[in-house]
Amino acid sequence: MPSALPLADPAPADGRLPESVRAGAEQRDLGIYLHVPFCRVRCGYCDFNTYTASEIRGVKQSDFADQAIAELEFAVRVLDAAGVPPRPASTVFFGGGTPTLLPASDLVRMLRAVERLVGLAPDAEVTTEANPDSIDATGLAQLAEAGFTRVSFGMQSAVPHVLATLERTHAPANVPLRVVEARAAGLDVSLDLIYGTPGESLDDWRASLDTALESEPDHVSAYALIVEQGTKLARQIARGVVPGVDDDLHAAMYEAADARLGDAGYSWYEVSNWARAADRRSRHNRAYWTGQDWWGVGPGAHSHIGGVRFWNVKHPAAYAQRIAAGESPALGRETLDAETRRVERVMLGSRLVEGLPTSVLSPGGRREVAGLIADGLVEPGPALRGAVVLTLHGRLLADAVVRRLLV
Repeated sequence: MPSALPLADPAPADGRLPESVRAGAEQRDLGIYLHVPFCRVRCGYCDFNTYTASEIRGVKQSDFADQAIAELEFAVRVLDAAGVPPRPASTVFFGGGTPTLLPASDLVRMLRAVERLVGLAPDAEVTTEANPDSIDATGLAQLAEAGFTRVSFGMQSAVPHVLATLERTHAPANVPLRVVEARAAGLDVSLDLIYGTPGESLDDWRASLDTALESEPDHVSAYALIVEQGTKLARQIARGVVPGVDDDLHAAMYEAADARLGDAGYSWYEVSNWARAADRRSRHNRAYWTGQDWWGVGPGAHSHIGGVRFWNVKHPAAYAQRIAAGESPALGRETLDAETRRVERVMLGSRLVEGLPTSVLSPGGRREVAGLIADGLVEPGPALRGAVVLTLHGRLLADAVVRRLLV
């Protein structure tokens, strides 16, 4: 959850939504995202809305579950008042921050509240992110018994000097141990990796990939490091303390990841995500990429209901104050017009393995497809069948492809 919030209209204190959100609701999935904003330390590269103990004086982590449940109760009332038909949650995702800094019992209590207030689809995907040092076999078993189906461990790297630059504090040896424990509990496992850290070599990155694959996770996410303004890492690069980002090395690392993962039986389904099988893909993230509905609970959490996007106040103290007053925690919102929604569909849909229907494109965008094929950025076969699917080279230049498709 990035720390910067967009500029838009103020959100009403009662949270009311326009009647337009009803249209087509029956055809959209509903997901629930719970943002747990607490971390033991702030990593130097992180721009997410997270807080350490020293940054949230007067706010108790032990109060968070009750606050989140109160927001869920508020969400149900708002959706009902807008005339949105009840839909059980198809996915639930606990993100952060480090959700597993909270006791497993608190996470379970929040999941039970989702089940009671919103409902859970029979095949619901329920995921929590976790730091490998922040949970043990007992906690993982407790989550699995309560209905969690998936855990995403923030591995980032297996190389100590890379972790040190990122200021990640977990012990690398705990990653395979946690994977074994999660599997024993019956949970699917995803490992999150970051490549392109200043000072990381291609051999370092290959070592991290090989270490991750030794654990045989169900799913791997590999994200290029983005140096966000205002972070400690950005300041270190500006002062010359650590080297800057090398775009060519980033490209080589992505190609190495795709090759290593492909050889190990993983298939890409979104530019930065690979899975061993189609049923191991992240359904919750797919809801974001395909414009489904989701309600984001917690400080700084974003929601999207029927073309209306809104986001909560960032600081846990401000969030707690609004929840205690029975007010909407939302700070701002925007209603997406048809063109904005089309642009977002092009931006996100073109990143998916099934591709973007060419029918979504403007006449100018459709004319660009032939040139993109000639440049080796788009697969010719799917294009003939009416879908824009990126080649490996196209994935490396996905943003440039999108710019051409949006002419």
